[in-house]
Amino acid sequence: MQKGLVLDYAGVLTDPGADELYGYVQGLRERGVRTALLSNAPGASAEAKRSLSPYFDALVFSGEVGVAKPHREVYLLTAGLLDLPAGRCVFVDDAAVNVRGAVEAGMAGVHHTSVETTLTELGALFPT
Repeated sequence: MQKGLVLDYAGVLTDPGADELYGYVQGLRERGVRTALLSNAPGASAEAKRSLSPYFDALVFSGEVGVAKPHREVYLLTAGLLDLPAGRCVFVDDAAVNVRGAVEAGMAGVHHTSVETTLTELGALFPT
């Protein structure tokens, strides 16, 4: 059973209807699933981090940790911050190359093309 969800920001959580994804993430957290945001951004403002913190146990920005997607190390680092092995995590990104990198690091991968299809795939990976 999967115990961690790792989401990209731009292209996933910025899509129209992303409020449904945020709600889903919150519901997973209430069920004990650990969550992380993994972005190749250089960083985020303190205000942005405060607004994301209610949804994520860890916020990982490549510019702050010195390694970027699709390098294996960033997925392993993120899983480690969730106190989980990579094999217990699901990674969602709109870039196929980043999903492949996560899968090569041991995570399950979901290639985000729309909020609806991502929620359907996550529902299968995190059954209630």
